[in-house]
Formats: sequence, C-alpha cells, structure tokens
Amino acid sequence: MAQVLEFKLPDLGEGLTEAEIVRWLVRVGDVVAVDQPVVEVETAKAMVEVPCPYGGVVTARFGEEGTELPVGSPLLTVAVGETTVAVGEPAAEPEGSGNVLVGYGTQAPAARRRRVRPAATGPAASASHNGHVRQPDPGPAPTSHTRVAAPTPAPADGPVPVISPLVRKLARDNDVDLRRLAGSGPDGLILRADVENALRAKAAPASTLGEPAAPVTPAERPLLRTPAGASAASAPGSVRIPLKGIRGAVADKLSRSRREIPDATCWVDADATELMRARVAMNASGGPRISLLALLARVCTAALARFPELNSYVDTEAREVVRLAHVHLGFAAQTERGLVVPVVRDAHERDAESLTAEFARLTEAARTGTLTPGDLTGGTFTLNNYGVFGVDGSTPIINHPEAAMLGVGRIIPKPWVHEGELAVRQVVQLSLTFDHRVCDGGTAGGFLRYVADCVEQPAVLLRTL
Repeated sequence: MAQVLEFKLPDLGEGLTEAEIVRWLVRVGDVVAVDQPVVEVETAKAMVEVPCPYGGVVTARFGEEGTELPVGSPLLTVAVGETTVAVGEPAAEPEGSGNVLVGYGTQAPAARRRRVRPAATGPAASASHNGHVRQPDPGPAPTSHTRVAAPTPAPADGPVPVISPLVRKLARDNDVDLRRLAGSGPDGLILRADVENALRAKAAPASTLGEPAAPVTPAERPLLRTPAGASAASAPGSVRIPLKGIRGAVADKLSRSRREIPDATCWVDADATELMRARVAMNASGGPRISLLALLARVCTAALARFPELNSYVDTEAREVVRLAHVHLGFAAQTERGLVVPVVRDAHERDAESLTAEFARLTEAARTGTLTPGDLTGGTFTLNNYGVFGVDGSTPIINHPEAAMLGVGRIIPKPWVHEGELAVRQVVQLSLTFDHRVCDGGTAGGFLRYVADCVEQPAVLLRTL
C-alpha cells in the first residue's frame, strides 16, 4: 500500500518568505529519486532548483509556472511504497532522506524518469490540504522522460529559446506566442525587447491594403490620446511589468536606501595611464590575466584599511555605527533578469589574481542565473563599474545597509597636464557616494583622494602589501 507524502516549499534561507514557480522539472506520474530536483523557483535573491526529500511517484503538483507561493505551501505529493508499473518496469522503492533542502539542489545525478500508474486511487489522484481538495496539475511535459504505454509526442516546433522567467511571464500575461517570435539574442534567444516589440506590433493599427501606415504628424497626434476619464495605462500598447522577484527586491532596496540614508557624493578625475600600463606589464609576465576590476578592487580594500569608517553600517535601533572587521566587496552586475550585486567574500585577504578569478566566477553565475542567495548577501562595500556602459559619471545609490559605494566611469583619452605639459592621457572619473551619518566630507574626501592616488601611481599600493 503506497503512502502519499506531501512536500512543501521549504525555507530557502536569507529571510525569504515566498518564491515563484519558474519551471517544473517533473510531471504527475514521474518516478523521482531522493533529493532529485523537482522544480525551479525564483526568489528575490536568485533562481534555485528545489530537491524533493522523498523517493517515489509524483501524484500531484500544486501551482502552475508563474505562480507565487509562500514558504510552507504544498509543492507536490509523492506516493512512497508499493506501486503498479508498466510491464517490464521495476517497482519504485520507498525512499526518503528526511532533508527539507539539500543545499540548493544536490549534485547527485538525477534518476531517469518514467511514467507509472500508482496503485492507490483517490488520495493519490488529488491531495487534501487544510480541508481543501487540490486537483493534480498535469502541466507541460519535462524535457525528457522514458515513455510508458502510449508515447507523448514532443511539440512540433521544439523548445522555445527563452531563459528569463520574466520574459515568459510577460508573454503569458499578454497572450504572446513565443514560438512565433524570432529572438534577437545569441543563438536566437528571445529577449524582453522581442516580446515588447511584438506587443507594439499587435497594438499598432493595421494599414489598409497592405500599405505601410503613414507617420503621425504633430497636428494629428492629439487624435491618438485616450478618451477623457480613461487611464493612460489602459491605452493600446501599454504594458504592465510586475515588480517581483529580483527586480522587485532591487526596487525595494533602492527605495529604502533613498528613504533611510542621508547620502552625499563627491568625485574626482584621475589619470589612469600608469594603472593601465601596470596591468599590461602584469599580464605580459605570464600566468592568469589580471582584470582591471580586480586592480580597482585591490585599491578599494587598501583604501578601506586606511578609512574603516566607510566599511560599516548604521544600526538605527541601537543608534550606533558598526565598523566591520572584514571587507565583503560587492560589485554591480547587469543581467537579463535585472541588476544584481554579487559579493566577493574577504576581499581584503585576496590578491589581484584571486580577485580576478572570483569576479569571473560570480559574473558567469550571474549571467546564467545560478547565483545563490549567499552569493548576493552580506556585502560591506560596493564597487560599481558603470564605465562599461560608456558613461563617465554617476551618483550611485548606496546598497543598503552599506555605508558607501565607489563608482568608476569609462577610461578614455583626454587632454591632461602631465609633468607641466599638456598631453593625452587615459582619464577616469571616480565618484564616491557615502552615508553622511558614518563620516564627514573630510573622511570621504580622504578615501577618494587615496583611491585616485593609487590609480595615478600604482606604486602607492606597495605600502600596503
């Protein structure tokens, strides 16, 4: 007799209370092994695969892709014990690890899935939770499974080339068929812009006789306004994008930063010619290549050792400034899913080579959406290299609850007075936004000036090595 066990959305840590179902990895009737990932969810921190602590037959799933569930809500039910399977299939053995969550998905190879027919009926077909009967959600088929009885044909057009759950959600909410879109990303990947272009095309009025629509003149533009009393959001072509997941978490943190931190910004131009030459010389000596971001990070950690006031946070309840002993350096990274700030642990103990390797690892994890909540929390100071976007300066918003952020613009040739003569040098603008509660302008200016001195004369760093 099979026993039906209910697996609930576990506590994913870091204070997270909810998660959105991005993709089911199993369907009803599949056989799962202990600690096999069964669903991919997105939290406010990252996307993670959730392993099931039971081994057996999936009898029900709760929630469609795109559904947001609170921690503790049922995810699926598993029939553990004796089952009836198709001819030639081995019976599923009763298994159960007792683990709620093994890391964020175990590394053990997942068992091959197969379709089976549970011996139990009734409860195995629909699970009861808090007195309410939940119907199984058959959902879409997983990417691969062993056929039993009649084969399940794959979609004629193959898998949809889209990664971002926000893109899928945007398309689903606006009835856009992703299979009909040509992606503009690498290898035909469908991006947010592709869906938004499709929505604009749907909203545009069809031209007569197949002729292109005439451009709208300024005199005609008032005719396109929404009727009196109608909301601008209801006009054709308007799109609502939920502030949820990582984008919602970023919005909340930035709003809190502006609301709670009395920030100020100072900036300075620096001649980075010698720093760029030093990097060329380091990379010409053999061994792993050193990134510019790693050199700037090394400068930051040296500056924080001299000005520890900026490696701190304000405990508002205790009305105390807490200076931190370790530098966990965050760096801003723009991804398809929004802005994230991965954290390099103990950056003050790393050399340029170690920093380069860790930046590369975290950047790749950010690109593929595999950052864990631990990779995105605990930062004490943030380095923001917005020069990669081709801009010179900015006034960064502090990554709450940190006390400061250093911004680095693009490094470009500019006229510069060097050794008393006008020359073309590689110039960069550095900006520091700081919490005025932890220090005054003298400390902030001293930190920024030291950073600029190290950029202009890298030998200054030798004193701290």
